[in-house]
Amino acid sequence: MASRIVRSALVLAAVTAVTATAAAPAGHEGHGRGRHDTCRPTAALLFCENFDDLPRGGAASLDWGVDTEHGTLTVERGRGGDQVLRVHTEGNSHAFLEVDGFSAPGNSFWGRLRVRVDAFPTAPDWAHFTLVEATGRGDGSVVRPLGGQWVPTVGEDGAALWGVGSDGGPTGDWTDWRESAPAEAGEWTCVEWRQDAADNEVRVWFDGAPQPDLTVSTDRHGGEQVDFVFPEFDTVRIGWQLYQQDPDPAAYDIRYDDIALSTERLGC
Repeated sequence: MASRIVRSALVLAAVTAVTATAAAPAGHEGHGRGRHDTCRPTAALLFCENFDDLPRGGAASLDWGVDTEHGTLTVERGRGGDQVLRVHTEGNSHAFLEVDGFSAPGNSFWGRLRVRVDAFPTAPDWAHFTLVEATGRGDGSVVRPLGGQWVPTVGEDGAALWGVGSDGGPTGDWTDWRESAPAEAGEWTCVEWRQDAADNEVRVWFDGAPQPDLTVSTDRHGGEQVDFVFPEFDTVRIGWQLYQQDPDPAAYDIRYDDIALSTERLGC
Protein backbone atom coordinates (compact mmCIF):
# COMPACT_ATOMS: atom_id res chain seq x y z
CA MET A 1 0.00 0.00 0.00
CA ALA A 2 1.45 3.32 -1.03
CA SER A 3 2.04 5.71 1.81
CA ARG A 4 2.82 9.38 1.88
CA ILE A 5 3.57 11.84 4.63
CA VAL A 6 2.44 15.32 3.75
CA ARG A 7 3.98 18.13 5.70
CA SER A 8 4.10 21.88 5.94
CA ALA A 9 5.98 24.02 3.42
CA LEU A 10 9.74 23.63 3.19
CA VAL A 11 11.49 25.21 6.14
CA LEU A 12 15.27 25.44 6.26
CA ALA A 13 16.59 25.11 9.79
CA ALA A 14 20.04 25.72 11.16
CA VAL A 15 21.81 22.67 12.55
CA THR A 16 24.00 22.77 15.64
CA ALA A 17 27.64 22.53 14.64
CA VAL A 18 29.49 19.57 16.10
CA THR A 19 33.12 18.63 16.18
CA ALA A 20 34.31 16.61 13.20
CA THR A 21 35.70 13.16 13.87
CA ALA A 22 38.32 11.23 11.98
CA ALA A 23 37.29 9.96 8.57
CA ALA A 24 36.22 6.34 8.26
CA PRO A 25 37.72 4.09 5.61
CA ALA A 26 36.34 4.53 2.10
CA GLY A 27 33.23 2.47 1.43
CA HIS A 28 31.93 2.55 5.02
CA GLU A 29 28.98 4.46 6.37
CA GLY A 30 31.40 7.06 7.76
CA HIS A 31 32.47 7.84 4.16
CA GLY A 32 34.90 10.50 5.32
CA ARG A 33 32.42 13.27 6.16
CA GLY A 34 32.74 13.34 9.93
CA ARG A 35 30.15 14.96 12.17
CA HIS A 36 30.34 18.56 11.09
CA ASP A 37 27.64 20.95 9.97
CA THR A 38 26.88 20.27 6.32
CA CYS A 39 23.55 22.13 6.35
CA ARG A 40 24.52 25.60 7.53
CA PRO A 41 21.98 27.97 5.90
CA THR A 42 23.29 30.23 3.14
CA ALA A 43 21.59 32.43 0.56
CA ALA A 44 22.28 29.79 -2.09
CA LEU A 45 20.93 26.77 -0.19
CA LEU A 46 17.47 25.63 -1.30
CA PHE A 47 17.25 22.37 0.68
CA CYS A 48 19.56 20.34 2.89
CA GLU A 49 19.35 17.20 4.99
CA ASN A 50 22.20 15.33 6.71
CA PHE A 51 19.92 13.27 9.05
CA ASP A 52 22.07 14.00 12.12
CA ASP A 53 19.32 15.82 14.03
CA LEU A 54 16.59 13.26 13.35
CA PRO A 55 15.63 10.43 15.71
CA ARG A 56 16.66 6.98 14.59
CA GLY A 57 13.96 4.74 13.20
CA GLY A 58 11.23 5.45 10.68
CA ALA A 59 12.22 8.59 8.78
CA ALA A 60 10.03 11.70 8.98
CA SER A 61 10.60 15.44 8.87
CA LEU A 62 8.67 18.69 8.56
CA ASP A 63 11.09 19.61 5.77
CA TRP A 64 10.31 16.73 3.42
CA GLY A 65 7.81 13.96 2.76
CA VAL A 66 7.94 10.23 2.19
CA ASP A 67 6.55 8.33 -0.80
CA THR A 68 6.82 4.53 -0.65
CA GLU A 69 5.33 1.38 -2.12
CA HIS A 70 6.68 -1.87 -0.70
CA GLY A 71 9.57 0.12 0.71
CA THR A 72 10.76 1.98 3.81
CA LEU A 73 12.96 4.92 4.81
CA THR A 74 14.90 4.58 8.07
CA VAL A 75 17.38 6.84 9.83
CA GLU A 76 20.25 4.80 11.24
CA ARG A 77 23.72 5.25 12.68
CA GLY A 78 26.61 5.06 10.24
CA ARG A 79 29.93 3.44 11.14
CA GLY A 80 31.60 6.84 11.36
CA GLY A 81 29.16 8.05 14.03
CA ASP A 82 27.05 10.26 11.77
CA GLN A 83 23.51 9.30 10.77
CA VAL A 84 22.41 8.19 7.32
CA LEU A 85 19.16 7.42 5.54
CA ARG A 86 18.59 3.77 4.65
CA VAL A 87 16.22 3.19 1.72
CA HIS A 88 14.87 -0.37 1.47
CA THR A 89 12.61 -1.77 -1.24
CA GLU A 90 11.25 -5.18 -2.21
CA GLY A 91 11.01 -6.25 -5.86
CA ASN A 92 9.97 -3.63 -8.40
CA SER A 93 8.89 -0.96 -5.95
CA HIS A 94 9.96 2.46 -4.72
CA ALA A 95 10.84 4.52 -1.67
CA PHE A 96 11.61 8.22 -1.93
CA LEU A 97 12.39 11.21 0.24
CA GLU A 98 10.31 13.89 -1.45
CA VAL A 99 11.07 17.61 -1.50
CA ASP A 100 7.92 19.29 -2.75
CA GLY A 101 7.03 22.95 -2.81
CA PHE A 102 10.46 23.26 -4.40
CA SER A 103 11.40 26.35 -6.41
CA ALA A 104 14.73 27.25 -8.01
CA PRO A 105 15.55 30.69 -9.47
CA GLY A 106 15.46 30.46 -13.24
CA ASN A 107 14.34 26.83 -12.93
CA SER A 108 18.03 25.85 -12.58
CA PHE A 109 19.87 24.33 -9.62
CA TRP A 110 22.70 22.16 -8.34
CA GLY A 111 22.32 18.95 -6.39
CA ARG A 112 24.74 17.05 -4.17
CA LEU A 113 24.42 13.81 -2.23
CA ARG A 114 26.46 10.89 -0.97
CA VAL A 115 25.12 7.44 -1.80
CA ARG A 116 25.97 3.77 -1.39
CA VAL A 117 23.99 1.07 -3.18
CA ASP A 118 24.49 -2.39 -1.68
CA ALA A 119 23.69 -4.17 -4.96
CA PHE A 120 22.44 -3.26 -8.41
CA PRO A 121 20.05 -5.51 -10.36
CA THR A 122 21.55 -8.24 -12.53
CA ALA A 123 18.21 -9.51 -13.84
CA PRO A 124 16.06 -9.17 -15.78
CA ASP A 125 18.05 -7.89 -18.74
CA TRP A 126 17.77 -4.10 -19.12
CA ALA A 127 16.45 -3.65 -15.57
CA HIS A 128 16.07 0.09 -15.05
CA PHE A 129 16.49 2.01 -11.79
CA THR A 130 16.13 5.63 -10.63
CA LEU A 131 17.75 7.33 -7.63
CA VAL A 132 16.89 11.00 -8.27
CA GLU A 133 14.08 12.56 -10.27
CA ALA A 134 12.61 16.05 -10.62
CA THR A 135 9.09 16.86 -11.75
CA GLY A 136 6.90 19.90 -12.21
CA ARG A 137 4.45 21.75 -14.41
CA GLY A 138 4.91 21.43 -18.16
CA ASP A 139 4.78 18.72 -20.80
CA GLY A 140 4.79 15.84 -18.31
CA SER A 141 8.53 15.15 -18.50
CA VAL A 142 10.12 13.53 -15.46
CA VAL A 143 13.83 14.44 -15.38
CA ARG A 144 16.10 11.77 -13.88
CA PRO A 145 19.61 13.14 -13.31
CA LEU A 146 20.71 9.98 -11.50
CA GLY A 147 19.62 6.53 -12.58
CA GLY A 148 20.84 3.66 -14.65
CA GLN A 149 20.30 0.27 -16.21
CA TRP A 150 21.56 -3.31 -16.18
CA VAL A 151 23.02 -3.78 -19.66
CA PRO A 152 23.55 -7.46 -20.55
CA THR A 153 25.60 -6.69 -23.69
CA VAL A 154 28.45 -4.91 -21.88
CA GLY A 155 31.44 -6.98 -20.71
CA GLU A 156 31.44 -10.73 -20.34
CA ASP A 157 28.50 -10.95 -17.96
CA GLY A 158 26.74 -7.60 -18.28
CA ALA A 159 27.14 -4.41 -16.23
CA ALA A 160 25.15 -1.86 -14.26
CA LEU A 161 25.74 1.56 -15.81
CA TRP A 162 24.79 5.07 -14.70
CA GLY A 163 22.66 7.14 -17.03
CA VAL A 164 20.61 10.34 -17.11
CA GLY A 165 17.05 9.80 -18.27
CA SER A 166 13.48 10.96 -18.60
CA ASP A 167 9.93 9.68 -18.96
CA GLY A 168 6.42 11.01 -19.45
CA GLY A 169 7.15 13.75 -21.98
CA PRO A 170 7.50 14.01 -25.77
CA THR A 171 10.97 12.40 -25.73
CA GLY A 172 9.51 9.23 -24.22
CA ASP A 173 11.02 6.79 -21.73
CA TRP A 174 14.81 6.66 -21.98
CA THR A 175 18.00 6.18 -19.98
CA ASP A 176 21.13 7.44 -21.71
CA TRP A 177 23.54 4.98 -20.02
CA ARG A 178 27.22 5.06 -20.82
CA GLU A 179 29.92 2.38 -20.61
CA SER A 180 32.27 5.05 -19.25
CA ALA A 181 30.08 5.31 -16.11
CA PRO A 182 29.95 1.90 -14.38
CA ALA A 183 27.78 1.80 -11.26
CA GLU A 184 29.86 0.31 -8.44
CA ALA A 185 27.99 -1.44 -5.62
CA GLY A 186 29.08 -1.29 -1.99
CA GLU A 187 31.03 1.96 -2.28
CA TRP A 188 30.17 5.47 -1.11
CA THR A 189 30.07 7.95 -3.99
CA CYS A 190 29.63 11.71 -3.86
CA VAL A 191 27.31 12.66 -6.71
CA GLU A 192 26.82 16.22 -7.94
CA TRP A 193 24.52 17.29 -10.73
CA ARG A 194 23.49 20.50 -12.45
CA GLN A 195 20.09 21.11 -14.05
CA ASP A 196 20.40 24.19 -16.26
CA ALA A 197 17.21 25.43 -17.91
CA ALA A 198 19.10 27.60 -20.42
CA ASP A 199 19.60 24.54 -22.66
CA ASN A 200 17.61 21.95 -20.67
CA GLU A 201 20.98 20.52 -19.72
CA VAL A 202 21.83 17.93 -17.07
CA ARG A 203 25.49 17.45 -16.10
CA VAL A 204 26.92 14.98 -13.57
CA TRP A 205 30.07 14.66 -11.41
CA PHE A 206 31.23 11.62 -9.41
CA ASP A 207 33.56 12.30 -6.47
CA GLY A 208 34.31 15.70 -7.96
CA ALA A 209 35.20 14.38 -11.42
CA PRO A 210 33.03 15.53 -14.36
CA GLN A 211 31.23 12.87 -16.39
CA PRO A 212 30.79 14.56 -19.79
CA ASP A 213 29.46 11.38 -21.43
CA LEU A 214 26.41 11.60 -19.16
CA THR A 215 25.48 15.15 -20.22
CA VAL A 216 22.10 15.56 -21.90
CA SER A 217 20.47 18.71 -23.29
CA THR A 218 17.69 20.00 -25.54
CA ASP A 219 18.88 18.17 -28.66
CA ARG A 220 21.34 15.70 -27.13
CA HIS A 221 19.56 12.92 -25.27
CA GLY A 222 18.50 9.29 -25.55
CA GLY A 223 14.86 9.70 -26.48
CA GLU A 224 12.68 10.48 -29.47
CA GLN A 225 14.19 13.04 -31.82
CA VAL A 226 12.28 16.01 -30.51
CA ASP A 227 13.42 18.69 -28.09
CA PHE A 228 13.94 17.68 -24.48
CA VAL A 229 12.39 20.43 -22.35
CA PHE A 230 12.40 20.80 -18.57
CA PRO A 231 9.14 21.19 -16.68
CA GLU A 232 8.91 24.03 -14.18
CA PHE A 233 10.35 22.09 -11.27
CA ASP A 234 8.40 21.91 -8.03
CA THR A 235 9.36 18.47 -6.67
CA VAL A 236 12.64 16.57 -6.26
CA ARG A 237 12.58 12.92 -5.16
CA ILE A 238 15.62 11.03 -3.85
CA GLY A 239 15.62 7.31 -3.08
CA TRP A 240 15.20 4.20 -5.25
CA GLN A 241 12.79 2.82 -7.81
CA LEU A 242 13.13 -0.37 -9.86
CA TYR A 243 10.62 -0.89 -12.65
CA GLN A 244 10.87 -4.53 -13.78
CA GLN A 245 9.22 -7.50 -12.06
CA ASP A 246 11.08 -10.43 -10.47
CA PRO A 247 14.49 -8.72 -10.21
CA ASP A 248 17.67 -10.27 -8.91
CA PRO A 249 18.39 -9.51 -6.15
CA ALA A 250 14.82 -9.42 -4.88
CA ALA A 251 15.42 -6.57 -2.39
CA TYR A 252 17.55 -3.39 -2.38
CA ASP A 253 19.25 -1.26 0.26
CA ILE A 254 20.60 2.20 -0.51
CA ARG A 255 22.11 4.64 1.97
CA TYR A 256 22.17 8.41 1.59
CA ASP A 257 23.78 11.31 3.40
CA ASP A 258 24.46 15.03 2.93
CA ILE A 259 21.64 15.72 0.47
CA ALA A 260 21.56 19.34 -0.70
CA LEU A 261 19.98 21.45 -3.45
CA SER A 262 21.44 24.88 -4.13
CA THR A 263 21.78 27.71 -6.61
CA GLU A 264 25.58 27.23 -6.40
CA ARG A 265 27.84 24.22 -6.63
CA LEU A 266 28.47 22.81 -3.15
CA GLY A 267 31.29 20.38 -3.89
CA CYS A 268 32.10 17.08 -2.23
